[in-house]
Amino acid sequence: MTGIICINKPQDFTSFDVVAVMRRCFGTKKVGHGGTLDPMATGVLPVFVGGATKAVDIIPDTDKSYRAGFRLGLTSDTQDIWGEVLTTAEAVISAEMLEQALTGFRGEIMQIPPMYSALKVNGQKLCDLARQGIEVERSARPITISRLQLISFDGTDGIIEVDCSSGTYIRTLIHDIGAALGCGAVMTSLCRTRACGFMLSQCKTIEEVRAADADTLASWLLPVEQVFSPLYRIDLDEVQQRLYLNGVRLDAARLEKTPPEGQRCTVYGGGRFFGLAEVNAENELVSVKRFPVE
Repeated sequence: MTGIICINKPQDFTSFDVVAVMRRCFGTKKVGHGGTLDPMATGVLPVFVGGATKAVDIIPDTDKSYRAGFRLGLTSDTQDIWGEVLTTAEAVISAEMLEQALTGFRGEIMQIPPMYSALKVNGQKLCDLARQGIEVERSARPITISRLQLISFDGTDGIIEVDCSSGTYIRTLIHDIGAALGCGAVMTSLCRTRACGFMLSQCKTIEEVRAADADTLASWLLPVEQVFSPLYRIDLDEVQQRLYLNGVRLDAARLEKTPPEGQRCTVYGGGRFFGLAEVNAENELVSVKRFPVE
């Protein structure tokens, strides 16, 4: 079986735990996932099965959406409620003050990755160093917060929704908002509501997958080309199909539609998805990656 199944990752499961369950259920070792979720987080985890695993590293839509809980008046070593509390403060913050603070975190901003993260410095994960009590300097990285909306707030606890670029740490965003308010803040919950273009409403639970038979599992698999739907599409005639599938570079001028130079596009023939390609400087359509043709 080949395709994508979206899982609503439960709390206290690692992303690899989910992959392990999918390997058993689908009877294959060829399983990968799109975008790691921390164990305490829940929500959308796209799982790629069989030949679809070839898509994991080339997904065009890398933006994500989250719904996160927060609490003002605390800071912790992990920037969330599960870490060791470092400071406490009285939070006398109105909703208007909070809304004003949020304006400084919309758009393109710089963010310093947290120590409790899987990023590596000199070959070592930051989280492994943090557990040894070692803190190293981290460079701020550009991220984009395209939507940051306050959903609820009772003076201490609240919920925000965030649309952001890949590589954004929501607990760090909340930590930084707390710093801007002068009282500190920690994340209290996190649910990813969108990843790789898939929504929470499209997800199955671990329990549903474990209880399903082979036919049902196969029916739940989404076609791999769905993750490439934002890309430019070209359709080949029968002769061009044979050439493309044999690795021959095609004259882009002879295509029914010619994508812009260097722009990645999806390749179809007879309604079937073949793979990805792009036009080079010589105006040739060059295969980037081919996928199994069902």
